Amino acid sequence: MQEGGRRTNPDRTLRTRTALIAAARRLFVAKGYADTGTPELVAEAGVTRGALYHHFADKQALFRAVVETENAALADEIERAAPAELGAMEALIAGGEAFLAAMSEPGRTRLLLIEAPAVLGRETMDAIDASHGGRTLREGIAAAVADGALRPVPVDEAALLLSAVYDRAALSIAAGADGEEWRALIRAVLDGLRPAAG
Repeated sequence: MQEGGRRTNPDRTLRTRTALIAAARRLFVAKGYADTGTPELVAEAGVTRGALYHHFADKQALFRAVVETENAALADEIERAAPAELGAMEALIAGGEAFLAAMSEPGRTRLLLIEAPAVLGRETMDAIDASHGGRTLREGIAAAVADGALRPVPVDEAALLLSAVYDRAALSIAAGADGEEWRALIRAVLDGLRPAAG
């Protein structure tokens, strides 16, 4: 910030982008992507239409920024809940628990698991996930395999499989299913990947 309390251009840019992303998240969660118009977005953010198009090429680009922001927040919550000091298998389990807890934030499941793949496509979502939540899962599996806590499974394929299980669990829990039943099932799947005793 400059002297006299005036904001610098980077400050204004960050403030405007943050306001647009936050407003867009609220509207996309409440109404869905298709039913949210750009006039509503700029009104909710308290910015001009020109400001929207200065920062984002179109509504889809803004939606992608919202999805990337949510994915980054999700990965951060997982990493904070699963530090390496826990031990590889315990960190993997804690990370999965953190994912399910984080997905219980109102609107997040709809935004990331229903709206985002429909709007952005599977390939784009896979790329975003690979940098965030998917990355944390791959790293957790790789650490557990290296530690001998899991069998020597192919890490990328195991991450895809477990990611699908966690996503399905989050969707079911959001729809009212018993979260403890899903958690017990996931623990059983992980236990099945442990090395054979003896």
